[in-house]
Amino acid sequence: IVEFAGYGFPKAHSTAYAYITYQTAYLKANHRAEYLASVLTIESANHDRLSRYIAHVREQGIEILPPDVNESDKDFGVVEGAIRFGFAGIKNVGAGAIDVVLEARREEGAFKSLFDFANRVDARRVNRRVVEALVKCGAFDSIHSSRASVWASIDTALEQAASLQRDR
Repeated sequence: IVEFAGYGFPKAHSTAYAYITYQTAYLKANHRAEYLASVLTIESANHDRLSRYIAHVREQGIEILPPDVNESDKDFGVVEGAIRFGFAGIKNVGAGAIDVVLEARREEGAFKSLFDFANRVDARRVNRRVVEALVKCGAFDSIHSSRASVWASIDTALEQAASLQRDR
């Protein structure tokens, strides 16, 4: 047994590694957008590597759609051949906040405005820092035409939402 272990393990290990390499190459060649979306999802916590992979995706001719409070999911996803930016790739937006946003959207439908968003999410888990990060990255651009006006409305929206939550 000891003699076989000397060459048996490396042989089995290299065979398994070769098989995984073949599968990865197949996915990258035949399902490029889906493969790259999964790579971006895996690297979403490491923002330095994420920016390099985003540049690679653009070099491949695949469009990266910005984050959107009404369209994005937790992970990066493919939408009509383009990759939609996932919430997990946004700095200062944690898993708890993402879950609250997705749950509110699933229960009551698309958000209509920043004020609607602030009223429907739990302010303890989606705090000011999270809302600011979403505004900065353009997640409200599909709802509001001016990012500056959304930025200026953050205080009012959060105060109004806090008041409504206290009343409830």
